[in-house]
Amino acid sequence: MIYYITKRIIDVIGATFLLILFSPIMIVAAVAIKLDSEGPIFADTPKRVGKNGRLFYTFKFRSMIANAHEMLRKDPKFKKLYKKYQESSYKLFDDPRVTKVGKFIRKYSIDEMPQLMNVLRGEMSIVGPRPYYEDELEKQTKIYPKTKELVKQMQMVKPGITGYWQVSGRSEVNFDKRIEMDAYYARKRSIVLDILILLKTPWVMITGKGAV
Repeated sequence: MIYYITKRIIDVIGATFLLILFSPIMIVAAVAIKLDSEGPIFADTPKRVGKNGRLFYTFKFRSMIANAHEMLRKDPKFKKLYKKYQESSYKLFDDPRVTKVGKFIRKYSIDEMPQLMNVLRGEMSIVGPRPYYEDELEKQTKIYPKTKELVKQMQMVKPGITGYWQVSGRSEVNFDKRIEMDAYYARKRSIVLDILILLKTPWVMITGKGAV
């Protein structure tokens, strides 16, 4: 109980501080997105899976063309790309849907900054497992059957903006390894572990290591 209360206090104070600190960057990013391509400022993606399997919308800056998520799954011209997307643990290192501005904000995790609003709403934490899409979890657990129990463990905690696997390789890590690390974080959760992850996060953001 003490852990959860302490973590929530840190989340609220930290998210408020970071929103103020990053507000100039976020304003510039929002303007750049509108000037670069047609579509909304925020990504128009489906809900993600949160704690205890609860679904919620994540606030992320749009880094792709409008309606990119739906087009990948239903547009015939993206059929081969979607297959590649599924075979590469739902990550693409050369995605034609990504805009010029999108490529930059993804590399330096600027697209993730609006998720601080999800933290204030109590849907996410600053530190936690990655928030996955429903269809992603369904597909990947079929490919990696042994990860089903790990997914349950991962969902014991709120998803985070940054996390254990994000600072240990990010998109360079396949799904089974990501879930393994997310489940490990959920089992070993502590304020000390959160602090260690937070200390590594700025370097990952600056270098853009493993980003897609």
